[in-house]
Amino acid sequence: MRSVTLTKLLATSLVTIGLLAGCAGSETKDEPVAETKPEVVEPKAEEVAPAQNEAAMEESNTTNSAADSTYEVVNGDNLWNISGKSEVYSDSYQWPLIYKANRDKIKDADLIYSGQTLDIDRSASQADMDAAISHAKTRGAWTLGTQEATDKAYLGE
Repeated sequence: MRSVTLTKLLATSLVTIGLLAGCAGSETKDEPVAETKPEVVEPKAEEVAPAQNEAAMEESNTTNSAADSTYEVVNGDNLWNISGKSEVYSDSYQWPLIYKANRDKIKDADLIYSGQTLDIDRSASQADMDAAISHAKTRGAWTLGTQEATDKAYLGE
């Protein structure tokens, strides 16, 4: 009788150990698994293959070329947030530069639409940037659907 009990105990122990070992090697949603990455030496910009550059650009709503760049508006975007993105200006106060570059597409700076493709001015002078920042800081209250007088003055209208 004692040998049967020991056999059952041993079998139960082996099953438990097997289950624990199996669980220890599996990933669960509750416990993050630390990912180890091999050390990678980044290539210089001129060594990066064009396909890699294109893949990186597809991850962003921004496209660049030597002459200009564009940004495709997604749901929830506004000029302030777009301007603050690192791939745009990294400065939310420069949103008037986007507004000015797209005056033919944007009638009210407070109202842009998903799917719009906005031009991003990459050739703005320091004076243009200073004027944009000054306007953003002193613009005042906004009214949805109406072009504010301060916006008209900024655009020179």
